[in-house]
Amino acid sequence: MKTTESRVHTQKEVAEFTHVKELGGIELLSASYHKQNFSRHSHEGYTVGVIESGAQRFYRTGGNHIAPQNSIILVNADEVHNGCSAAENGWSYRAMYPLPEQFSQLNQELGLASKGAPYFPEPVVYDKPMAEMLRMMFHTLDTSDNRLLRETLLYSAMMKLISRHSRTKAEPSKPAAAQTQLLLVKEFLDDYPSIDISLEELATLAGLSPFYLIKQFQKKYGLPPHAYQIQSRIRLAKQKIKEGYKLMDVALECGFHDQSHLSRHFKRTMGVTPGKYAK
Repeated sequence: MKTTESRVHTQKEVAEFTHVKELGGIELLSASYHKQNFSRHSHEGYTVGVIESGAQRFYRTGGNHIAPQNSIILVNADEVHNGCSAAENGWSYRAMYPLPEQFSQLNQELGLASKGAPYFPEPVVYDKPMAEMLRMMFHTLDTSDNRLLRETLLYSAMMKLISRHSRTKAEPSKPAAAQTQLLLVKEFLDDYPSIDISLEELATLAGLSPFYLIKQFQKKYGLPPHAYQIQSRIRLAKQKIKEGYKLMDVALECGFHDQSHLSRHFKRTMGVTPGKYAK
């Protein structure tokens, strides 16, 4: 059953976040947008969505894609993407945001522990049985308090998704040293999102030139370091909002100048304001 939720009801713009306890906690979204434009951003979890009506246009893995009604959207964890309407009357969809470790847990149960978290190569898939299974799962998580049924449908849907649409990601061959240095910068921004660090300081940390760091970081993670830092701050803000912090405190503790600065970036990424997300 739902544990927390936030609702937004403006003209043709509706977003409802819920958090279920299964698999240690998964965020769900039911949304209907008309004019919403999501800026390029990333999530710590995957995005698995079913288009209920209209169509969505979005960027992922170097190209733009259109997801029409009944298609499934797949965005891998930490993968940069955006989103807007591709239909005159907007689009509506259901989505969940499982974390890599939750998918990895299922891979272990499938005897595929060495595979780690899955990689979904196709941004949009057309799989009617899979879409219907996801819809049934969302409906059950919304309406049933039968834990066995809820877990059964969630596990089954995620395992089916892995078996039908994932593969092991082929890592491009790049110098190992550069990969390690870029990962060091990413982990620093993940672990200390609120710290006011300069590009030169990051470059010194990695032992790279500032220009090389910008170019290679964006190439590997889809965003330049400063934009990636904003995403890390948004993730921290979500966590603190769930813990009940006041929004002004959230803004300052996450490295934003003030509450309006937090709200502007939060809305561009999440589609709702922090205040609505907190309700």
